[in-house]
Amino acid sequence: MKKTFQYRIYPNHKQNTTLDQTLDGCRWLYNHLLEQRKNSWESEQRSFSRFDQCNTFKQLKEEQPFLKDIHSQVLQNIAIRIDLAFGAFFRRIKSGEKKPGYPRFRGKDRYDSFTYPQSGFKLIKNVIQLSKIGEVKIKLHRPIEGTIKTCTVRRTPTDKWFITFACNIEHKPIEQPIEPAIGIDMGLLSFATLSNGEQVDNPHFFRQEEKILTKAQRKLSAQKKATQARAKAKKVVVRVHERINWKRHNFAHQESRKLVNRFNTIAVEDLSINDMKKGNFRSMNKSIGDAAWRMFLDLLGYKAVDAGSRVVKVNPAYTSQTCSRCHNRHKLKLSDRIYHCPACSLSLDRDVNAAINILGLGLQSVGVSVEAVS
Repeated sequence: MKKTFQYRIYPNHKQNTTLDQTLDGCRWLYNHLLEQRKNSWESEQRSFSRFDQCNTFKQLKEEQPFLKDIHSQVLQNIAIRIDLAFGAFFRRIKSGEKKPGYPRFRGKDRYDSFTYPQSGFKLIKNVIQLSKIGEVKIKLHRPIEGTIKTCTVRRTPTDKWFITFACNIEHKPIEQPIEPAIGIDMGLLSFATLSNGEQVDNPHFFRQEEKILTKAQRKLSAQKKATQARAKAKKVVVRVHERINWKRHNFAHQESRKLVNRFNTIAVEDLSINDMKKGNFRSMNKSIGDAAWRMFLDLLGYKAVDAGSRVVKVNPAYTSQTCSRCHNRHKLKLSDRIYHCPACSLSLDRDVNAAINILGLGLQSVGVSVEAVS
């Protein structure tokens, strides 16, 4: 299996300048290759392949000497990125999307990483050797597993540098039995409600920082463009967003780990979060984004696979409207927090009732009845 490991690196002043220059050079090449493909098709109806563009690098280095200061495989990876961007564009056209999104030219704030796909890097204790850059200090807060295949260097909006290793790991987890199993109903009042009645509180990280963010954004908008004062104010706004993201990511990691440690089968809703933001839930866009359900579900899925457990996605339709005891169905308003069944007189918390139904659907999909594990 493949796994990534991310670490903070601490370049000195000279290395920081070199990293910035490398990133700017990579961004220039990305925009050049995009322009080459665009102009070639518009003028000659000719399509450039990744290999065609790589073959132009030798001459391009003579015309643009700063490209010689960037490792050759880093440059080749940029051609791969362009190829992937056009591949995704054509897939969106084929699927019939109204706005397929043509690949865009990248400004300084929109190009933040470069990759050594095979060689050009070497890890020695607490130092990472990067070709054309030098030996950079790295904080190895956890051991690396498996064989390192690629190395990606990334600059955050707050000018911090991180390095990500993609590794191949020879790990075949032992498949766990079905039990214990749990169903999870994702929500906004409580972040998650479990079918056993437990609830995970919604931390509302964005709401906590909203006033601070609003104040910082007002100061930013008051500054004149292209001034040092505006650049300084922008960093404050970016730092608040970074702090929110760190809190949210840490919360998702911790809660997903707790669930995987306790349960072998986890049934969750197969949520289409983008559609929810466009449909009847548009008034709650900010709260849905703050909850970060997709991040949590993605982390839950990969942790379960690593542990030999399973995450089962079920259709969320009618899980809140169906009685978990007699399966009678009736509509509820969003404000109705207690489920009262008119058929069997069941009275239960709305989210707990939904979580039990989600558990039942999840167990059915793996060939087990609810009664078998209750």
